[in-house]
Amino acid sequence: MNKPATSKLPSGLPMALGAYLIWGFLPLYLRQVHWVPPFEFIGWRIIWTLPLCLAAIAVRREFPVLLAALQKPRNIVLLALSALLIALNWTVYVIAIQSGHVFAASLGYYINPLVNVLAGTLLLGERLARRQWLAVAIAAVGVSLLAWDARDMLWISLTLAISFAGYGLVRKLVAVESLPGLTIESLLLLVPAALTAWYFSQGPDGSAMLRGPADALWIMAGGLVTAAPLLLFAAAARRMDYSSLGMVQFVAPTLVFLIGLFVFGEPLHPVQLACFVLIWCAIAVFVWDVLAQRNARLRAEAPA
Repeated sequence: MNKPATSKLPSGLPMALGAYLIWGFLPLYLRQVHWVPPFEFIGWRIIWTLPLCLAAIAVRREFPVLLAALQKPRNIVLLALSALLIALNWTVYVIAIQSGHVFAASLGYYINPLVNVLAGTLLLGERLARRQWLAVAIAAVGVSLLAWDARDMLWISLTLAISFAGYGLVRKLVAVESLPGLTIESLLLLVPAALTAWYFSQGPDGSAMLRGPADALWIMAGGLVTAAPLLLFAAAARRMDYSSLGMVQFVAPTLVFLIGLFVFGEPLHPVQLACFVLIWCAIAVFVWDVLAQRNARLRAEAPA
């Protein structure tokens, strides 16, 4: 019997690791451009992401796919919404790193998969297993600790988790692949991004891009660190099952946490530590459930 064509694809694990390693080390890059106002930086990040997306579209010969997606009004509406959500996510993330709230950013992406599970239940009619409900409940206790004694951290973490979950949910509803979708999102955000960059150029400090060649290159690199991990992630998603990909996603917030603790020296207060311990317990329960479901599925698919 011939194997399906997808079995000939190389493993997606190196690509998934590449994507999450870039996302995990992103705070180190953001500290290099800490002098750029967050909103101006996001503007330039969008501007420099677009040409990279178009270049990748050209290399992969996906212009017909891009044009077909642009001809459907429903796609434009949904991608406009996803563009706003990802722009919000990027902006809050940059503000968090630049203001020294690295742990808050890390926690947001630890919470994100649990928010995804909850959103699937509330909005898509999916059913949670008992272990998944337990994971959500443990995470809720951890978040409640922040609401009690670390509210400056709470709004960052919840905004990052909810905006990225919302982004994933909207992208799940629109029938456009990752690269054309990101290209359209960048196109839709181009005008506000350009206006933002122009606005800051009129200030007393002028445009950050004109500060010097080295600084301009650092800012332009924002397009690369935006597009590259998303493209790697899209390629990995086509080669890996969802549960395996879900395990790898915890690499990024773990790296962000370690960078905040050992590189940036951000103080970890007792309430924050207690919250992280509860979130890690919730993730352990979540991973246990995912692995149990995958093993059950493999046993059911195994030949008698």
